[in-house]
Amino acid sequence: MVEEPVEMRAAVRETYGPADLSSVPVFAGGFINFGYWRSIDLAGPITVDDRVRSQRDMYRHVLDAAGPLAGRRIVEVGCGLGVGCALALREYGPEQVTGMDIHPQQLDRARRTNAELLETSPAGLRFVRGAAEKMPFTEGEFDCVYSVEAAQHFDDMIAFTRETARVLKPGGRVVVASFFTPDDDPGNGARLASYLESYADGLDIARPVTLVTEAFTRAGLTDARAVSIGPDVWQGWDRWLSDQWKPGTWPRNFLKAYEQGSLDYYVVTARRPQA
Repeated sequence: MVEEPVEMRAAVRETYGPADLSSVPVFAGGFINFGYWRSIDLAGPITVDDRVRSQRDMYRHVLDAAGPLAGRRIVEVGCGLGVGCALALREYGPEQVTGMDIHPQQLDRARRTNAELLETSPAGLRFVRGAAEKMPFTEGEFDCVYSVEAAQHFDDMIAFTRETARVLKPGGRVVVASFFTPDDDPGNGARLASYLESYADGLDIARPVTLVTEAFTRAGLTDARAVSIGPDVWQGWDRWLSDQWKPGTWPRNFLKAYEQGSLDYYVVTARRPQA
């Protein structure tokens, strides 16, 4: 498969290229997500192992929501280092996992990180360059499209939902985990940009979660719904950050944004109808 040139916003190009967010200690293990902390005791000290488990558990929560995956063909949109793809392949038994990312440097890292698995399971794992808005796949190629904490970067959410509907098989399912605004208050974007650097510099884009569910429905998918998992994300994420960032520094403001009602974390699901 030929990897075509793909445009990226400057903030995305830098963060996932030279800056290599996957190497930052707060994302121990290379998963690059805030974590799903339900099974972790937040009252005591949090270890690096706890942190890695929280990120693995985020993937498990998403993949569980996708339904049975054994023998299926699945694709992760925004795969990063590909460690979530490896988890899916090892724990859920799909026929094939495709990791797609917009950033060529991330794909290079993913191939290096998963070199052994690519060698031992050449038909079961592959990495492909592509944008969420224009996926390099054929119609109906996948039983499941999933994405973990990448949708806040997508340039065009409407195009992503249309592409998802196109590449899903009849009966296939999409699961997206990311953070969105809980409503369409036009002031949400400015508020988030005022105390979260990732919104101010254009890395993250403020969008209401209803935009996502409604876009999936307009794209022809059914049963589109969004479930908040904020209570299992924000407190644990802030607790982990507290050992490395002082109160009032911008990463600690994610919890503030949640508590003020400007941001929440959701799992969004939808299904392509049977033919």
